[in-house]
Amino acid sequence: MAKPSRISRLTTNVTRDILAHPKDLTKFYATREGISRTAAARYVQQLEHDGWIARSGPATHPVFSPGYRRRVSQVYDLVNLEEDVIWEQDFRPYFNLKANVTGIAAHGFTEMVNNSIDHSAGSSVFAAASQTEKHLTLVVADNGIGIFEKISAALNLADKRQALFELSKGKFTTDPSRHSGEGVFFTSRMFDYFEIEANGLQFSHDDKHDFLIEEPSPFVNGTLVIMRISLDSDCTTNDVFQQFMNAPEDFDFSKTIVPMKLARLGDEQLISRSQAKRLIARFDRFKKVILDFKGVNEIGQAFADELFRVYANAHLQVELTPIHMTEQVERMWLRAVAPRLPEQHHSSSK
Repeated sequence: MAKPSRISRLTTNVTRDILAHPKDLTKFYATREGISRTAAARYVQQLEHDGWIARSGPATHPVFSPGYRRRVSQVYDLVNLEEDVIWEQDFRPYFNLKANVTGIAAHGFTEMVNNSIDHSAGSSVFAAASQTEKHLTLVVADNGIGIFEKISAALNLADKRQALFELSKGKFTTDPSRHSGEGVFFTSRMFDYFEIEANGLQFSHDDKHDFLIEEPSPFVNGTLVIMRISLDSDCTTNDVFQQFMNAPEDFDFSKTIVPMKLARLGDEQLISRSQAKRLIARFDRFKKVILDFKGVNEIGQAFADELFRVYANAHLQVELTPIHMTEQVERMWLRAVAPRLPEQHHSSSK
């Protein structure tokens, strides 16, 4: 892999450097980089041109401050690391964010760093935050065994893609004594874009799509998480929690949305009872399961029967709600539930 350019290296912690050296930034870069003051001044001008630096004061004695683009990053040893401390000390002070965006950023950053601390079995984690005119992006990457490998081993799964599906449901953790299993689920829905890459798989979620890619970058070892949110987002952490709670009756994480297309492994179609049984694992932890069939054109009769009749009849406390069904999927659903479906109850979700 090519060595990063000096200007690229300078931007990795440019915001922190500016705030530490508002009046002697050029001299600081010249000394640290081992270059002339003239060369350092050219780099400062380039950083200013690119939006990383704002300049004020007289031309001969300028005062520098962070521009609209900001970035800080750092590598940490995982031993004795405290995720809330590094967020408050090393990241939050360097960004100018609305209160609700700060809350979401703090939640996502601390949840993902804590996952690295408690679950990765790695030795270090890289954390970075960058801001543009429109977005804040957070990156957390550890050098552990990878989240999908960890889940596969815990559940004895034959295929790591099944681990991704279990993670997408929520309420799964390999350490139930210390974690609720809600961190990735809620975090992925707070940000405009959320991505996890590990063990040869890449999962991404936004407000419209869930994607699984099986050819990620070859440079990732461990687990890489990328989170992006618009600076003008009006979303709050409470908004997201409320979507998946049954308030005011209770405030438990009682509802989940399952992207059905992730239940398929490779090019297979959802046709068998064994696929349905794989799908419904841990559904009984929820009161309502929304089955999103977006991207699924057809399902088999046996799959539908096992899911909507056999499982539903055996678990009356779990409400199964299919949405975004094609005509074929809806026919299979209606056929499975017909013996117990009220006359007036028909799907309106297309």
